Formats: sequence, C-alpha cells, structure tokens
Amino acid sequence: VQLQASGGGSVQVGGSLRLSCAVSGTISSINVMGWYRQAPGRQRELVAYIRPTGYTSYAESAKGRFTISRDNAQNTVFLQMNDLKPEDTDEYVCTADVRTTDSGPAQRYWGQGTQVTVSS
Repeated sequence: VQLQASGGGSVQVGGSLRLSCAVSGTISSINVMGWYRQAPGRQRELVAYIRPTGYTSYAESAKGRFTISRDNAQNTVFLQMNDLKPEDTDEYVCTADVRTTDSGPAQRYWGQGTQVTVSS
C-alpha cells in the first residue's frame, strides 16, 4: 500500500491550497483517512480525519478554514485549506487505515509529507 500526497506549496497569508493523497496497492477497504502536520522537533498533530460515512473531525486550529473530503471510488483524500496563516506552515502528512483483505485488520499507512509554507 502506498500513499502519494501532492498539492503543497508556498502561498501568502489568506491564500488557499488543496492537498490530495491517493492510496494505491492491495486494498480491500479503507476506513479512516486523515491529515497530520509535523515540524522538526515537534510532535505530530492531527489536523483532520474523515470516516467512510463522511463523518469529519477537525483540530481547533483548522475549524472553519479547512475542509477534509474523500473520494471513495478513487481512494483519495483531500484537504482544502483556506484563509491560510503563517502558523499553518508545516509539513502535512496523509494517513489511511487500510484493510488489504476482507477479513484482516486495518493497518495505518502514512504518506510522504507535502510542505505548506505561508508567508506574510
């Protein structure tokens, strides 16, 4: 199972970015998909997650500005980031809880990070 993230970049304050993360490989089903942020020397933080039903949850810092969504047919999760602030600058990493067989347990897989830089 591989997760390929894209969409990061450099924007100015108030700008927007849309992150994407496509899951590929041997997939029976995908449960929770999410996005974390991380910076050197800091603990990884959950930004948002989404269940297959569409239920979503956000970190306080993301509420009202970020929207997580998924395309179950394409095994892809998105993070629409609006009204970006300098404190949003970080590397963003996607995750997916994947079952590779119908009866097996789900295992969390991580993608590579995509850098988001917001300048004032």
